[in-house]
Amino acid sequence: MMRFLLMHTSGSEGSVALADTEAADAVVASETLPGRSSSERLVPAVRRLMEASGWRLRDLTAVVVVDGPGSFTGVRVGLSAAKGLCEAGGVPLIAVSRLALLAAGGGGAVHAVLDAGRGEFYYGEYVGRRLVREALLGEDEVRAAVGEGVLVVCEAKVAEALAGMRPRLVVEPAAGDALAFAVERVGNGDFDDAALADANYLRRSDAEIFAKPKMESSAR
Repeated sequence: MMRFLLMHTSGSEGSVALADTEAADAVVASETLPGRSSSERLVPAVRRLMEASGWRLRDLTAVVVVDGPGSFTGVRVGLSAAKGLCEAGGVPLIAVSRLALLAAGGGGAVHAVLDAGRGEFYYGEYVGRRLVREALLGEDEVRAAVGEGVLVVCEAKVAEALAGMRPRLVVEPAAGDALAFAVERVGNGDFDDAALADANYLRRSDAEIFAKPKMESSAR
C-alpha cells in the first residue's frame, strides 16, 4: 500500500489531493484552491483533508509537490510547505515538474508549453514520463523546437500565441495527476532531498540574459 499527499500551487488554480494505491479510486480526497488564494489556503486544506480521512503524516509514503515552473509565489509556497511537512512527518519528498504533468496526457513524444511572461515560454519535451529537456524559450525557439511534433498547452493565452502550430488545449493538470509519477518514483527509490530541493523556476542564467546586450553593444 502506498499513500500520498499531493500538492500543486504552481498554476493559476491550486489543488491538494490524497491518494491511496489500494483504493478503488486511488485519489480518495481532493480540494481545489481557487485563483491567487491558493497560497493562503494550502496548509489549512491539507489539514482538513488529512483529518477528515484520519491520515497521519508519518503514515504517508511520500509528500508529492509540483515544483514549477509557474507562479513564483505559488511555487515557493508549495515547495516550502512540502518540505516542512516532510520534516515534521519524517517522510520522503517527491517533486514533479508542471511541464511533465502537462505532457503526460499526450502519449509518445510531447512538447509542453506554459506562459512565462514577457514573450517567453516554459518549454518541456517528454517521452511518456521521461524528460528529454526543459528550458525557457522565446516564441521562435519554441517553434523550432516543436517543429511538426505534438504540442500541448493548458493556457488560452499560449494557445492563441502559438495558434499556427495547432496546439492541443487541455485542462490545467491537478495535484492528483502527479500520482503516476509518484508511484513510479517510489518503485525506483527515486526521492528528492527535502533539505536541498529547489524550485523549478526555469529562468535564464545571467550569462544568457546579458550575452545579447553585450553582443549588440560591441557591434556598434
